[in-house]
Amino acid sequence: MHLQFAELPVSDQDRAKSFYTEKLGCQVVADAPMGEKWRWIELGFEGSDTALHFVPREDEAPSPDPVLVLVEDDVRSTVEALRARGVEIITEPGEAPYRPGVTVAEFRDSEGNRMVLSEKLR
Repeated sequence: MHLQFAELPVSDQDRAKSFYTEKLGCQVVADAPMGEKWRWIELGFEGSDTALHFVPREDEAPSPDPVLVLVEDDVRSTVEALRARGVEIITEPGEAPYRPGVTVAEFRDSEGNRMVLSEKLR
């Protein structure tokens, strides 16, 4: 059993699709019409069975809490690569208060969603 997709609230599907493909290297799994004004968009991360699926944001205010945790081998290098691509870094890499020895950082996507970038838990 695995998760097929995780829902991600967005206001602008094209802007979000560009962010995830250009800044994070996601691949388009699906992009098809769904109703008059919305599309079914799924984006995949290399090496992951779980895709991101865009859902309409209920209002313009993004959640103040992180909506996803993305796992990377080297958080510090990834943060520098994201910064170089113009991604807003919210929290610089540091030790996770909930998991000593694990480095985490936070950034915002194009839709204002707060994301955690974490090293693999060992």
